[in-house]
Amino acid sequence: MLEYEVGDIVTLKKGHPCGANEWEILRTGVDIKLKCIGCERMIWVSRMDFEKRVRKIKEEEKFVSIIHHKKKED
Repeated sequence: MLEYEVGDIVTLKKGHPCGANEWEILRTGVDIKLKCIGCERMIWVSRMDFEKRVRKIKEEEKFVSIIHHKKKED
């Protein structure tokens, strides 16, 4: 299971009706709170549902598949 942090930008399997497909993580836990980058609408998604839907995560300036995502080392 990957660890997601507040402030991470991710893409999901399906885009938002506004046309954007980038989401910012606002809160993590059992449920995850996401904000659409396009229209700034906020949604709550269960972690299990989020894990199924997430496709890519933004590292520096490019999106990387979650399969190739490297954990941040302290």
